[in-house]
Amino acid sequence: MTKEIAAENKKRKLSFPVILLLGIILGSLFGIFFPEKSKVLKPLGDIFLNLMFTAVVPMVFVSIATAVGNMANMSRLRKILFSTLLTFIGTGLIASVYVFIAVKLFPPAVGTKIALQSTAIEETKSAADLLVSSFTVPDFVNLLSRRNMLPLIIFATLFGFCVSHSGGEESPVGKILNHLNDIMMKLINVIMWYAPIGLGAYFASLIGEFGPDLIGDYGRTLLIYYPLCVLYFFTAFPCYAFLAGGREGLQQMFRYIYSPAITAFATQSSMATLPVNMETCKKIGVPKDISDLVLPMGATMHMDGSVLSSIVKISFLFGIFQTPFTGIETYFLSVVVSILAAFVLSGAPGGGLVGEMLIVSLFGFPPEAFPLIATIGFLVDPPATALNASGDTIASMLVARMVEGKDWLHTHLSKN
Repeated sequence: MTKEIAAENKKRKLSFPVILLLGIILGSLFGIFFPEKSKVLKPLGDIFLNLMFTAVVPMVFVSIATAVGNMANMSRLRKILFSTLLTFIGTGLIASVYVFIAVKLFPPAVGTKIALQSTAIEETKSAADLLVSSFTVPDFVNLLSRRNMLPLIIFATLFGFCVSHSGGEESPVGKILNHLNDIMMKLINVIMWYAPIGLGAYFASLIGEFGPDLIGDYGRTLLIYYPLCVLYFFTAFPCYAFLAGGREGLQQMFRYIYSPAITAFATQSSMATLPVNMETCKKIGVPKDISDLVLPMGATMHMDGSVLSSIVKISFLFGIFQTPFTGIETYFLSVVVSILAAFVLSGAPGGGLVGEMLIVSLFGFPPEAFPLIATIGFLVDPPATALNASGDTIASMLVARMVEGKDWLHTHLSKN
C-alpha cells in the first residue's frame, strides 16, 4: 500500500510541473500571436496571484510554528540539531558566494526592461533602519501582511519555541497547530491546481503587452543556472566531503552520491528521494540517529540549489526592472532572503512559491513580478532539487564529523 502511494505521489510530482509549464507555454504563445486579445485573460492570472498572496501568511506562520513546536529537547539531540542548523546555514552562505560571482559575471536579465510599477527599494535607509524594518514590526496587526514576511517568520519561530516548552505536539496548542498545518497544506494544494490556468493567463497578457523579448531572458537564465549547479556539485560537495571525512570521505561521496542526485533530478522532490538518501547514508557510514534526523530536516530546510536559484531570481528581477544590483545592504538582504526562502520551502505543495513571494515583498517589486520568477523556479527545479537532496547526504557527513569527531568514518570503515 505504501509503495502504491509513493508511486502515485511520484507520478503526480512528475506530471504537475509538465502541466504547469505547458500552461505557461500555451499562454506565452497566445500572447505572441494574439497580443490584443490576450489582455482579457489578465483577470484569470490576477485571481491566482490574489489566492496565493492571501494564503501565504497563515501558511508560513502555521508551518514554522508547528515544526519548531514539535522539536524534542534531549542532550545529544540538541547537539545534532545545533550542528545541523550550523551546517545548513554555512553551506547556504557558501552557495550564495558561488551565485553572486556568477550573476555579476553573467547578468541573467540583459536586454529586457519593464518599468517598475510600485515602490522601489528605498536607497536612503541605513543598515540599522533596514535591519529593524526587515525583522520587526511596531504592531501585531502588521504581521498579517505579506509585506512583513521576515517578522512573521521570527514571531512564528518564537511562538513554536514556547509551544515546545509547554508540552510540544502533545499540548492542546500543539495539536491545534498540527491540524491547522494539515489544513493549510491541503489549501495550498487546492490553489496550486489552478496554477496552470492562472500563470498561463498571466503570461498571455504579459507577453501580449511587453512582447516575446521576455522569453529570451529565461533561456539566458537557464544557461547560467544549469552549469552553475554542475560546478557547485563537483567543487563544493567534494570540499565538504573531504572536510567531513578526509580522503575516505571524498571516496565515499563519489562512490554513493550519484544515486540520490539522479533520483532527485528525475522526481523533482527531496521527499521522494528521502528513502534513497537514507540508504546512501547507511552505505557511507553515517550514524543512524544522525541521518534519521538530518535527512528529514534537510528535505525541508537544506536547499543549496534553492539558495542558488533565489539569488539568480533576485538578480533577474533587478535587471528586468532596471534597478542596480549593487550595495552591501542589497547583497546582505539577498543572502538572508535566499537562505530563509530555502527554510520556508518546507516540502509543501507549492511551498517553493512562498520564497518567491518573500523576494517580491521584501525588495519592493510589484506583485506582477511574482509569475516572472515563479516560472524560473519551475524551469530550474530539476537541477535545484538534485543539489538540495544530494546535499542532504553531504550535510549528514558534516554533522557526523561535528558530533562524533574526526575519526568517525575511519572507525566505521574499519569495522566493515
